[in-house]
Amino acid sequence: MSDCRRHILSLCLAMSAIVMTAIAAGAQTDAQLSQYYETPSYYNPAAIGNTDMVHIRAGSRLQWVGIDNAPKTFLATADMPIKLGNRRIAVGLTASSESAGLFSNLSINLQGAYKFRFMKGVMTAGIQLGFANEVFRGSDVFIPDGDDFHEPTDDAIPRTDVSGNAFDVGAGIYYSHKYFWAGISATHLTSPTITFSDSQDGTGGSSSTDATRGDYEFQLRRTLYFMAGGNIPIKNTLFEVLPSLMVKSDFMFTRAELTGRMRYKKLFSFGIGYRHDDAVIATLGVEIKGFYVGYSYDYPVSAISKASSGSHEIVAGYNLKLNLSDKNKNKHKSIRIM
Repeated sequence: MSDCRRHILSLCLAMSAIVMTAIAAGAQTDAQLSQYYETPSYYNPAAIGNTDMVHIRAGSRLQWVGIDNAPKTFLATADMPIKLGNRRIAVGLTASSESAGLFSNLSINLQGAYKFRFMKGVMTAGIQLGFANEVFRGSDVFIPDGDDFHEPTDDAIPRTDVSGNAFDVGAGIYYSHKYFWAGISATHLTSPTITFSDSQDGTGGSSSTDATRGDYEFQLRRTLYFMAGGNIPIKNTLFEVLPSLMVKSDFMFTRAELTGRMRYKKLFSFGIGYRHDDAVIATLGVEIKGFYVGYSYDYPVSAISKASSGSHEIVAGYNLKLNLSDKNKNKHKSIRIM
C-alpha cells in the first residue's frame, strides 16, 4: 500500500473515531426520507461520485397527512466524479428545507471526497461545509385564554418571527463494492448553536429597551448515520435483490430502518420496509434512460395512526454519463440506462 493510501486510510479511521464519539446536547433537524438509498449523499458526504455519472436526485415528503402543520420536506442532491491525473475525487451539493409547526429550516452544503482502491472496492473519505438557517414564526403563536401553562407575555416564547444562521460541518467514510456498499457519517459535527434575537415586546409592539429583548438558542445535535446495502443478482433470472439498512442516532434517540427491494431488468423496482416503532413502508420505482422516479407510502404503526392516514414521498432524478478517459476530452458522452 502506498504512503498516500496509508495516510488516507489513517484519516478514515480517525474520522470513524471522531464520529463514534460525537455526543452533544441539542436538537435533530435532518430530513427523513424512506427512499434514503436514493439520496445517500444527503446523510453521508462520502457517498458521492460512485459512478461515472452526474447524479441528481430531488425528493418531497408529506409527513402524517391529516395532521395540521405536520412536517413537509424537500431536498435535492447532486454529485459527480472528477479525475485529476491518476487520482479520483468527487464533488457534490445538497440542499434541504423542512417545515413543522411554527419551525422551518434550510440547509445548503458543499461536499468534497477523495477515492482510492481498497480490497477490490473503492474507499471514499468525504467532508461537507455549509450553513443552516432556522426560523420560528412567533407571530403565529396563539395562547388561548385561561391557559394554565403559559402567559400571553411569557418571555420564553417569541412573539415575532425570528431566525438565525450557523456554519455547519459534516464528514463520513464510504465503501463501495460490486455487490454491496456501506458508510458511516456524522452531520453537525461542531454542534452549532443558532441564536435568535427578538427585539419586540410581549404584546407585539416595538421596544427600544434591552429589558424586553429576548435571546433564544437552537442547537443542532450531532447525528450519527450508518448505512449499508447490497446488490444480489438472482441466478438465471432478470431480478436482483436490493436490501438496505439505515441506523441513525443523536445519542438521545436511535432509530433503525430496514428495506427489502427487488429490481427487474435494472428498470423497475418494488419493495417494503420497516422503520422501528414508526411505520411500515411500501415503495415503487422506475428508471428509464437515466430518468428515475420513485414513490413510497408510510403507514404509521405508532399511536399517531389514530390521527394520520400516513406519509407520502416522491423522489425523482436524472443520471448523465461522463467520459473520464484520457483519450476523449468530451465530458458529456451519452445517457446510460441503469
